[in-house]
Amino acid sequence: MKNLTTKTFAQLYARLRNSFETAVRLGIPPSKAKTEGERMANTPGVQKSLRSIESSAPYSFSEVRAGLARLAFGSVNDAVSLIFSDQPTPYAIAHSDLFNISEIKRVKGGGVEVKFFDRQKALEKLLELDDKLQSDSKADDFLSAVCRTSDEDISYMLKDGDDDVPEEMPE
Repeated sequence: MKNLTTKTFAQLYARLRNSFETAVRLGIPPSKAKTEGERMANTPGVQKSLRSIESSAPYSFSEVRAGLARLAFGSVNDAVSLIFSDQPTPYAIAHSDLFNISEIKRVKGGGVEVKFFDRQKALEKLLELDDKLQSDSKADDFLSAVCRTSDEDISYMLKDGDDDVPEEMPE
């Protein structure tokens, strides 16, 4: 198990918003991760750290990307399991990953209607975000190259035979 501290748990939990996933990623065996993750998420130290993390920084591109990826590729097994169970217990509901659900409502006749987030839209938004990140990265690369070049000798960039340009650049 990794060096599991309240702060470490809170930082990862703030990004994932899933106590089971957080616990597994921090090295807790999956057989114990649901209960241990829930226990950790509800400790006063983690709650205090979460409030601090949430108040200090807005969501970053990586956090938004992680959420979109989770919507696009996440499992719906827990939700389907709850739908087909006769009487789900509060424990089963609390320990289920319901991140992909956008709406739950009871319908007349005793049924339950569950709506999931649109995976296609999540994929499209993920692609848009990745395109933006790539174009931002290209702009950063361009600016870095320009800054490096401005400090170097750029005479090789000047056209040969240009009479107005001195042979040596003045210092």
